[in-house]
Amino acid sequence: MRRVVGGLIAGFLLLIAAPAMADSAAELISNFRLKHGEVRVVRDAVLDRIAMDQARAMAAKDNLSHDALGSFNRRVAPAGAGRAAENIAYGYDNFEKTLGQWIDSSGHRKNLLLHNASRVGIASAKNASGKRTYWAMVIAGDYEPKGKGKKKDKEPVVAVKREAAPASKPKSSSCHIKLLSLCI
Repeated sequence: MRRVVGGLIAGFLLLIAAPAMADSAAELISNFRLKHGEVRVVRDAVLDRIAMDQARAMAAKDNLSHDALGSFNRRVAPAGAGRAAENIAYGYDNFEKTLGQWIDSSGHRKNLLLHNASRVGIASAKNASGKRTYWAMVIAGDYEPKGKGKKKDKEPVVAVKREAAPASKPKSSSCHIKLLSLCI
């Protein structure tokens, strides 16, 4: 009886902690941004879905590529963002280590510090063998008011993980089955 009650309590605590763990990733990013003069970000369901689709596509293809599911501009359009950036990675099983890797990379760091970003989506997915975890983060903000910022600040910024081999474009003939926007 004691074991059953303990298991129920542990399961209940896990359910309570799950949203907190999801929010903690946004909190970690926000803390980094605040230390560097940028505003806090919050999790966004649309950006979470965009990040999850990207992470799943990379995991399904076992290929680190910003184009695993199509162009970033097309994928981020449903978010209605004025400016957006994406970071991708693989290898680490937890977000804290992945974030550390991004902070240590100048291109990824620039994306994390996207000026006036207010929303973020974060997701991970494992490849078929379950041995490699792919991460995707999409951060977005609104358009800059007219006369502020440079034109190039209004365009999405995309950085490729430095250690990655050059990404190869998926071949159109390699898609045998298309399931939920994934080419298998």
